[in-house]
Amino acid sequence: MTIDEVRYIAELAKLSFDDSQLRSLADQMNEILSHFDTLRSVDTEGVEPAFRTLRRKSVFRADVVGEMLTSDEALANAPDRRGDHFQVPAFLPKP
Repeated sequence: MTIDEVRYIAELAKLSFDDSQLRSLADQMNEILSHFDTLRSVDTEGVEPAFRTLRRKSVFRADVVGEMLTSDEALANAPDRRGDHFQVPAFLPKP
């Protein structure tokens, strides 16, 4: 990739760089593109396309109905309660 090509891409992105930055960016872009050349040289004959490269396992537990807590158990550690409900400060402004 030439410095002019990098300058053109920078203009499209509304970015401005001085000449030393453009040279550095061109070098970096050429290094990135060389990695793609390396990938192109890999023989992938007979390799099936993959949606993911790593096998994933669900980390979520099964959604199974269990025993429900009683009101007293659910409210045992509540800082404040009113009857069978959590008591919380009002958070809506008064009209």
